[in-house]
Amino acid sequence: MRRKAFTLIELLVVIAIIAVLMGILMPSLRLAKDHARRVHCVSNAKTLGLAWFMYKDDNDDKLVPGNTDPGNWVGRPPANATLEQQYDAIKQGELYRYVGKIVDIYHCPADKRQQGINVAFLTFSIPGGANGETWGSYNNAKIYSDLKRPATKYVFVEEMDTRGTNIGSWQMNPTKTSPSWTDPVAMWHNRRSTIGFADGHAEMHQWEDKSFIEWNEKAKYNEGFSFGMTPPSEDFRDIEYMAEGFPYKSLK
Repeated sequence: MRRKAFTLIELLVVIAIIAVLMGILMPSLRLAKDHARRVHCVSNAKTLGLAWFMYKDDNDDKLVPGNTDPGNWVGRPPANATLEQQYDAIKQGELYRYVGKIVDIYHCPADKRQQGINVAFLTFSIPGGANGETWGSYNNAKIYSDLKRPATKYVFVEEMDTRGTNIGSWQMNPTKTSPSWTDPVAMWHNRRSTIGFADGHAEMHQWEDKSFIEWNEKAKYNEGFSFGMTPPSEDFRDIEYMAEGFPYKSLK
């Protein structure tokens, strides 16, 4: 007995149905994947925040040095470092033993800079005011009690350093009269960034201002980017938020 095969029209109908279903399902799958990355990234920032907190408990309330140099929270890899050299720099840092000696904690899975020419693994940076690089507009916090309302002060930021791996500390000018941006942030999550706070919690922050988003997009693709930017008067929501939460002892 002969088995009836599909006709060409029936095959085309099946293919069309599959294509429609894929068109419906793919956006949902992408959203689910992006959500999983966000959860993972926030979890990593929380772990780093808890490690930062435990360090000060073990060191008479002193904040871990927030630069990228020997004896700081992470070391500094050489220029054009391989991933292995970047891993080694992380392992040399003061927080490594507090995160269970897991290198991946320092990385957001949505950060794709480990691919391509300028290989970079370290996603997060410590703001300069949290015992990081000395800056002109503020006095650095050296001990935990220097931070007023620590639950509102962030100590980890996703950074997009165009020089390759994140170097130094994340900087901005937090003065209330004339705040300005210095370093870009990484918007790996559809114009959102993960931020970790001095009490150990972390959150995903949604950016709002057009000029700030566009400036960071230039950094992301390294197209016409330059460090430092003063936003126009209509674009002050993001900079007011970051200036309010910037950790430092006092303004100069």
